[in-house]
Parts: sequence; structure tokens; C-alpha cells
Amino acid sequence: MARRDKLPLLENITIERMAAEGKCVVHANGRAVFVPYTAPGDVVDIKVTKARKKFWEGKAITFHQYSPQRTEPFCAHFSICGGCKWQHIPYEQQLVYKRQQVIDQFERIGKIPFPEVAPILPSQNTRYYRNKLEFAFSDQRWFTREEIASGEELDKRALGFHIPGSFEKILPIEHCHLQADPSNDIRMAVDQYAKEQGLPYYNMRQHTGVLRTLMIRTANTGELMVMVQFGRDADNAPEAIDGLLNHLREKFPMITSLQYVINRKMNDTFHDLEVTLFAGQSYITEQMEGLQFRVSAQSFYQTNSEQAYQLYRVTRNFAQLSGEEVVYDLYSGTGTIANFVAAQAKKVIGVEYVETATQDAKVNSQINNVSNTDFFAGDMRDLLNSEFLQQHGRPDVIITDPPRVGMHADVVKQLLEVGAPRIVYVSCNPATQARDIALLHEKYRVDKLQPVDMFPHTHHVENVASLVLR
Repeated sequence: MARRDKLPLLENITIERMAAEGKCVVHANGRAVFVPYTAPGDVVDIKVTKARKKFWEGKAITFHQYSPQRTEPFCAHFSICGGCKWQHIPYEQQLVYKRQQVIDQFERIGKIPFPEVAPILPSQNTRYYRNKLEFAFSDQRWFTREEIASGEELDKRALGFHIPGSFEKILPIEHCHLQADPSNDIRMAVDQYAKEQGLPYYNMRQHTGVLRTLMIRTANTGELMVMVQFGRDADNAPEAIDGLLNHLREKFPMITSLQYVINRKMNDTFHDLEVTLFAGQSYITEQMEGLQFRVSAQSFYQTNSEQAYQLYRVTRNFAQLSGEEVVYDLYSGTGTIANFVAAQAKKVIGVEYVETATQDAKVNSQINNVSNTDFFAGDMRDLLNSEFLQQHGRPDVIITDPPRVGMHADVVKQLLEVGAPRIVYVSCNPATQARDIALLHEKYRVDKLQPVDMFPHTHHVENVASLVLR
């Protein structure tokens, strides 16, 4: 790779089109150049920041002409915090790009026949749509060039989001447009109290400090969860824990679940740690079509509640259930999809890697009086054998909702061997979905494709595919 100071400046370049990962692309000097935070039609000067053999990456440093496909970003932190990278693109145009992304992935990666991709289902809310946000504490705040040039003595403590490409630097967030009130008020109150009390913020290189992360979860029932993650230094500062949490309880009586965890590890993951309930109940409750789903601090739940309902409706419609089918729900998590489709099925079998998620799924069935579900934890490559199928019945429909990496090739092979008449594949990554469906094409044809927008102002798109056994 060339030295940064030797990398070229490309002047008066017209951005061509939207490309992968939300970046735009232009061709210059015989290479494709990928540039974030631009729009097709922008005329810009591009500073190349990374030079690969086949492509370059760059940054627009001067805008000579703005594209008509632009709109004014609504957030003061746009282009710095790394989130909501498409704020400068009108929402209707975002939907066009996202649908095209699905088409491109199935053409370039899948390389199999597929039907016309249905119009994308837009998000009902384009701001304040998330039910979960996680913020990080750091004693190494990110400073803008203007702040550095001011010469003023600035507080290095920050509570906010990680700066892309700089894991220990945190951008303090004044107002986030992703989560509804009182999320911003809670974050600002925690930051103010911690600074007034002199509580040490976390140092991500030395792994010192008391305050580590803050998680806020809201539910469509109005319930509210706050969980503070403390570093190992909190072992010697129990008064810091009690002081902060009591302050939150008094200032925000609407918090229905107040919890904390002491994380002595070298990373922020806490799913394997004991979470302590400080006040309220240990979960919040989401509702969907009359069903209730308990969400604990360690549970996964779709972060856009309203769109999750639309996503699951599409999934259920694609399954074409009559009430007589045995349904297998793979990567079932806490059983949201399984319980959602259970009323239209004879029996639903959930299979999930994580044991605690399986236990949550069983609880969700119990509280909703759903009696035709069962959940099993384990590696799908081991579980989905002939003995398991014989015991629980061969599936008429398989619903699979894997993580972004998609399904393991061995799981795809097993699905081919099972040969269910219909597969409904729910994906948050159309690229890995297209890859997996290309392997399933040996026995299955793609019947329907329905993209769903779960994350406005980002390039991410969910896609539901209906596969029919040939």
C-alpha cells in the first residue's frame, strides 16, 4: 500500500452511482474509487486514502456541485459518528438503492433465475425507530479539528459512539435521532452525574476505569430498561454503582428495569456474565399482534419493533400455512417467529445455538399460552439428523433466519437432504442469502423476494425469500 502522503488527489470528479456498503463509486485513473457520504451526480475533489491493487478508497474533501439526489442531513453528528450514513439521500431514493442492492446480489453472487423483486416495504418511522442503543464511556474523547485548533482545555471524558476506525475514541453525542425519549435525557443525565461525581471513564487500551457502557432499551408497551456496564475497577467502588443507579431511579421513575453488570473481561460482551437487577423487573415486554415477548438485557429482539411486525408478516405469508404443517424455525433465538406463526401451524420446532435464548423462547410460549411449540439448543449440523426428524416429524416448511454470515455450508447440505416442500429464508444480508440460495438451487427454485427496510438512513436491508422444492 502506498504511503498516505503519496496518495493522489482526484479533482472535479463526478460521482457515478451507489455501490456496496453504502459508498458511492467512480472510475478514475483506471480504477474504481469508493467514496462515502457522497451521492450520484456530486462533483467533488477526492483524496485517495487507501490504494489497493484493483480499487482505491477515498474521501470527498471539496464539493464543487451537489447532486439533485441530495437532501440536508438532519443530525449534527452526520459523517462523524459513523451511523446513519445515508441521511443526505432522500428516503424514497434510499429505498430504490436498497431494492437494487438485493437485485445486484442475486445477479452477481446468486447467478440463478429469480423472480422480479417486489417493491421494498418502507419503514413507518424513519427517525426514533430503534428500541435499543448502546453507548460507550471513554477517557479518550474524539475532538474535531475546530476543537483542537481552539487551544482551549477540553474534557477528555465522553459518553457516546465509537468513531469508525478508532476503537478507543468516543464521540460525545448531544442528540441521537435513533431512539425516542427519554433516551437522550437518560444518556445526558448519566454523563452529567458521572462528571460531577468524578467517576473514572473507561480506558479501552489499559482496561481501567469504572464506567464502561450504557444500554437503553424501550418497548412498544412503554416499558423502559437501562443497564450500566461497569469495569473491573468498580469492584473497589460499590458506592459508585449505588450512587449512579439511585440517581437514575430518582430522576427517571419511568424506568421499569434497572440493571448492571461488572465486566472484568477485555471486551464489552456480557452475554456470558451475570446481570444484577437493581430495581424493577428483569425484563421489558414487547407486543406483536396480541402476543407478548419478554426481552431481557441479554436477549436479542429486532431493534425496529414496528418493522419487525412487517417482516414477520411477510415470513408467515410466504410460509403459506393452513394449520396442518410441521414448521422448523432455524436460528430461532427467543422464539419470536416461532410463536408468531404457531397459530397457523400444527407444530413449530425451534432450533437455536444459544441455550439461554432457547429458554427465553419457551417462556415466551408459556406466557402466550402457545402449546404447539418446542425448542432445542445445539449445533444444527448435529441436531438435524434422521433421528431428530423421525422424533419430531419431517418439516413441511422450514423458516431460517441466520446471522449476517449466513448459513454454514453443512447446514445448507442438510436442508437439501431434508427436502422440505418450502423454505422461507429471512436475511439481514442479501449477499450471504444469495450465496446460500445458489447452493439450495440444486433442489429449490426462488418463488418470491420481498425486501423490508428495517434501518432507514443506512444501506442495510432485510430480505425474505420464498423457496419451493422442485
